[in-house]
Amino acid sequence: MIAAQELQQRPSTRATKAAVRRVIRQMHVLQVDSIHVVARSPYLVLWSRLGEYSPRWLDDLLAERRLFEYWSHAACFLPMEDYPLYRRLMLDRRIWNENRWGLWLQAHADLIDRMLKQIRKNGPVRSADFERTDGQKTGWFNWKDEQTVLEGLWFRGDLMVAKRHNFQRIYDLRQRILPDWDDAQTPSLETVYETFVLNTVKALGVTKAAWIADYFRMYKKVAQQAIERLAKRGQIQTVEVEGWGVPGYFHPDQRAAIVAAANGQVPVSKTTFLSPFDPLVWDRARALDLFGFDYKIEVYTPAPKRKYGYFTLPILYQNRLIGRLDPKAHRKEGVFEVKALHLESGVIPDDQLIAELKAALQACADWHRTPTVIVRQSSPPKIARLLSE
Repeated sequence: MIAAQELQQRPSTRATKAAVRRVIRQMHVLQVDSIHVVARSPYLVLWSRLGEYSPRWLDDLLAERRLFEYWSHAACFLPMEDYPLYRRLMLDRRIWNENRWGLWLQAHADLIDRMLKQIRKNGPVRSADFERTDGQKTGWFNWKDEQTVLEGLWFRGDLMVAKRHNFQRIYDLRQRILPDWDDAQTPSLETVYETFVLNTVKALGVTKAAWIADYFRMYKKVAQQAIERLAKRGQIQTVEVEGWGVPGYFHPDQRAAIVAAANGQVPVSKTTFLSPFDPLVWDRARALDLFGFDYKIEVYTPAPKRKYGYFTLPILYQNRLIGRLDPKAHRKEGVFEVKALHLESGVIPDDQLIAELKAALQACADWHRTPTVIVRQSSPPKIARLLSE
């Protein structure tokens, strides 16, 4: 799974924009999140795999139509070649018409018409281009009507995200972004679900059936039916995994890696830090089952009740999740602050672990352009001192 997620140790090479695209195509989904105490999640997920690279490349790939944004595991950057799969979901009215989007859009048809006319005439828009006039304050759960229209039409497929500026979405008509698209190209729903299962199995390397549905947020029953059809046709295969009481599924393209692992040639992970929305850990039940790592993001937990910190990053080391750190990049001051670092019970902080943690922290800090690393506290306490020496 670590190798399939591009998190294995590799000879150091210079990252490129092509490598950014390759990694996203390998994962199939790159979740979007706006929290930025350190680099926002999609950029951090790429750093975990590529090391030093230019975050601008992700923005460029979106603007160049190599990627698009849509709802998948959550709101995600997605490979443009996967657009036909999601177009089918847009065209399937059950996806949007039976929830609050469809009902709200129906009730605000005049506003929608005015905004579409404006976009056709004047070009792409941001939510910020529309002034709020009802006296209320815009927040995560209190959007102005124009923002709801933009999000609803994006979800429905009438608009697409043309690019981002300062991480703000800039919306344009689908016909302008994909002028040659023909809806006759869309596959059936059955094909969509089977492709999602195939892509999940490839992205996870080897997986239990119970872990498959979450990757693209499919209904469990729908995923299981697709698994059974694909297995019957031999498009996914099974392997016995030590310690599992159920079959492991893998894609035939990865047979060589499966055979090598069975012969003891298991890839070793790099030492790095993972976003809370990294595909390796976003399924908390899978992280607990596979790694024994009990993980919760505490951004919504009141500060006095937090156990580990606001936005903790899991630490990947030698194929284990060995702990977590609570970081904050102080960009103006050039300081990368680790408010706390916690190792899991039983992890021995030997010289190799300390050296690799120190190198990973410095690499992460340098990429953030905050080269001074400060570790405030740790568990066990000596870790902070050793990392500061």
